[in-house]
This record gives sequence, structure tokens and C-alpha cells, in this order.
Amino acid sequence: MRIAVGGIHIECSTYNPVLNEEKDFRVVRGDDLTAAPYFAFLKDYDAEFLPTIHCRAIAGGPVSRSTYERFKAEFLDRLKPLLPLDGLYLAMHGAMYVQGMEDAEGDWITAARDLVGPDCTVSASYDLHGNVSHRIIDALDMYSTYRTAPHIDVEETMRRSVKMLVESLKTGVKPVLLWAPIPVVLPGERTSTVDEPAKSLYEMMPEIDAIDGVWDASLMVGYVWADEPRGTAAAIMTGTDRAVLEREARRVARAYWDAREKFVFGCETGSIEECVDKAIASKTAPVVLAESGDNPTGGGVGDRAEVLADLIAKKATGVVFAGIADKAATEACYAAGVGAELDLTIGATLDTIGSQPVKAKVKVQFLHETPDLADRQTVVAIDGIELVLSAKRRPYHYIADFTRLGLDPNGAKIIVVKSGYLSPELAPIANPNLMALSPGVVDQFVERLERHRKLKPTYPFDKDFAYEPQVFVSARSK
Repeated sequence: MRIAVGGIHIECSTYNPVLNEEKDFRVVRGDDLTAAPYFAFLKDYDAEFLPTIHCRAIAGGPVSRSTYERFKAEFLDRLKPLLPLDGLYLAMHGAMYVQGMEDAEGDWITAARDLVGPDCTVSASYDLHGNVSHRIIDALDMYSTYRTAPHIDVEETMRRSVKMLVESLKTGVKPVLLWAPIPVVLPGERTSTVDEPAKSLYEMMPEIDAIDGVWDASLMVGYVWADEPRGTAAAIMTGTDRAVLEREARRVARAYWDAREKFVFGCETGSIEECVDKAIASKTAPVVLAESGDNPTGGGVGDRAEVLADLIAKKATGVVFAGIADKAATEACYAAGVGAELDLTIGATLDTIGSQPVKAKVKVQFLHETPDLADRQTVVAIDGIELVLSAKRRPYHYIADFTRLGLDPNGAKIIVVKSGYLSPELAPIANPNLMALSPGVVDQFVERLERHRKLKPTYPFDKDFAYEPQVFVSARSK
């Protein structure tokens, strides 16, 4: 059986002013795609997998229209010579927003469907922080999404999607796909599957998978920082017994709706000032202080300096701060060299409207050796603060992100990262974990965000309305 593989994977805050361009994506094409570690698992399935293109970027602002159109055109150009196909596997995220286009994944998936034709079976895997629509569901035959946040089941989810596709093609059994939208959309930081009630809700999914007639049960949290109509939670089911699938979709949707007011942050939270005060006063270490409103992996800009300003004002010591995206400041440090002292203006170079820079005298401690100018990173000292500056937006979620820069996170009193819930590597060393509910384009107080396109009543923007789950069957299943 011949199965094409491709997709596009990005999460876009519509409130982020910085466009994602082609340079911001990691793109694998042709044989490089199936050889990439991300798709290495495909070799375990008895099928011929035919690569097209896969584009992936960290979360950020909208994708520029020209970049999207180039990627889509190349995807279709690479897909067309492979026809006819038995199947198509799409590895997606689900929260892409393109300039001037709502439901960008709907555009990508329906374009693929139109090209491969009605006889080709199409399966997709998604991030649980993606958004779906009638248009997307109507173009697919099967669907699976992550069940963990932080995400530790990416490959497992991709495998479920591919396994369903291979089994369907082998047996000739065409599944039913249906969904139940849930008018709730909450930040990932309040819906981590490590904490209740999300933990128990997601524990339902493998139990539902085990029911006769069910192939895959999916629960979407949705992506709250995209101001578009499709932004909502959803229960999505794939299988062969329509009655069972409808029953389980309604049951999951109702359970999520009933739990909507029980979702809370899984760690201690507060304002920037409150969290900085608690971190400085802590008798235990390292305190990991997450600056949630500017989290690059959630769609944040990554250049805000309010936390840095408060740490400097309060003369905090023993601080490792990773990091602030500031190309000009980073390049100034490279020009000056290790050991140099210089006056820098730090931050607010990308989000020039919503934040203010910090002026400080710094000493250059470390320069990351790299031939890629965009990958430049430097460590500067501001009294008792070791600050990472980077030439581009990037997260610092793994221990290696620190150690490669000569930093020891375990030896710090305070670690500051631009993050929401902590990564699986940082969470175990946090003693304690504090999350600053800071301003930014991924503001955890979602009710403060402007809402122009979320037109239907949706919790928590709206609270006084009733809901009864409705199930919609894919046009492919009718």
C-alpha cells in the first residue's frame, strides 16, 4: 500500500505582532522527511511511505500569507506525482493562523483531499492544543491527538494515527469519524494532564479505546490565544460503531463541560512582583519562576523584560534567567567579546507596543560558538543575575539548553524561564515552581484579551449559558 506523508506544525497567537516567515520553520523534504528522527517510527509499519514536505516551527505569531502559500504549493506539487495513493498521513499541530485566513489547517487539508480524491484514506494527528472545524473533520477519515500536556506522547499519538490508517487499508474497513464541539477554551496551563480534572478526563481516553467499535478517542483542549470561531474544545471519535461513538463523544463532552470551573493552575501563581518576592525569600532552591505571558512555546514573543526589571530593582542574586530574545543586544555582546563590560538596552525589540526595555550595565560571560548567526546566544552578568540573550525567539526548557551555555541550573537559587507549565526536565528540580501571571500575547487571564471573532458563547469569556452536546458526523462517514 502506498501512503504519502506530510504536514505543517505550528501554533499561532493572533495577538502576537511578529509574523512567522519561511526562515522560522524547520523544513524536511523528500527522503530527508522519512529519514528524520521525528518520522523514524514509520519503518515499523508494513506500507510504502512516500514523503512530501513537513514544516515545523515553535509557536509564535501568524504565518505570513506568502510563506504559507509557498509551503502549501510545494506540498501539493510533491503530492501530485505520487498519485494514485491508497492513503495520506498528515502530521499537524492544529493551531496555525495565516494572515487573512481563518481555519488554515482546513485550507491545507481540504486542498490535499481535493488532490488525492475521494478514494484515498486520510488520517491526521494533532496537538491537543489545536482547533478543529467542520471543514477539517469533513475531509478526514480518522484522527488522533496528544493525551498529555506537557507533551510526552507525541510519537505514541502519531503511531495511533498511522496504525489506524494501515489497518483500514489492509482490511478494507472504513471507519466513522465524528465530533462534539465543547464551548470551552482554556489555557494549557490550567488544563495540564498532570493535574485534575484534566488528568482524570484524559485517563478516560484509553478506556474508551478498549470499547468494541472504537478505534481512537480524542479530547481537544483547543488553543485559546487564536481569536477565530473554531477556537474551542472538542471530543472526537474514530471507529466502526456509530452509536457507540456518538454515545462516548457526548459523554466526554459532557464531562469536560461539567468540569469547566474546576480547572486551576497546577502550581503557585501570582503577579510578577509577588512571584519575584517569593523567589527571593524562598528558603529552598532552585525556585523555578515561569513567566507565562511571554512563553515562546505557547505563542509568546519572548522579548519582554518586566521580570528582569523587577529582579534588578530588588537586587536579586543567584539568578539564572533564560532568556530574552534581543538580536541587537546579542550581536553587541559578540562584537565586544567575553569579559567586556558594556551598557545595553535589553528587550522590547519585537513587541514594541506592549512592553518596555531595560537599560543595564552588563559583563559578557559566555558566547555560544555557532556558524549560524540566527543561533547566537550569549550569557551576560548583571550583578547577581546571569542572563541569556538570544538572536532569535527560543525556549529554554531542557537542562542541555543551560549547560551548553556554561550555566548550572541545579546550582542556581532562582531560575527564570519564559514558560507556562514546566517541561518534564525542569519540573523535577523546581523547589518550588512559581508561575507569574505576566502580561503578554499569551496572557493567562484570557478574559482580558480582545475577542472579535469568537462569536458564539464560550467559557470563560461567557459564563451564563446552557450547553447540550451535539454530535456531527464527518461527510466522509455518511
